[in-house]
Amino acid sequence: MNNTYYGTLIFELSKPGRKGYSLPKNELSDYSIAQLPENLLRQEAPALPEVDELTVVRHYTNMSNNNFGVDTGFYPLGSCTMKYNPKINEEMAAHPQFTALHPLQNVETVQGALSAYYQLQRSLSEIAGMA
Repeated sequence: MNNTYYGTLIFELSKPGRKGYSLPKNELSDYSIAQLPENLLRQEAPALPEVDELTVVRHYTNMSNNNFGVDTGFYPLGSCTMKYNPKINEEMAAHPQFTALHPLQNVETVQGALSAYYQLQRSLSEIAGMA
């Protein structure tokens, strides 16, 4: 299937023996595949494409150019809040000091995050006229 609208599938770019990235050796000696139940183990290797890193990068970059969004032009769909989310907001939300928090974490260790949440709540309340 080589549909010019969607482009070439990554599997069509596969050539036996091509290698891209190899994962580092597992240094977690506490865990072993032998600990998994037999019914959860693969019976054969997954059918993954064999492509080099440059081919993968070019393929998915080309695919991403088929997407339309705020980075590529006017995007009039959705509510106002869905139209534009500045990248800085995404970077802040993905910061490990927020994403690494655990619900059962000691309260004393999360005061910075709680303060940021509180300040955001207050700011949004003021903007919305609800303060």
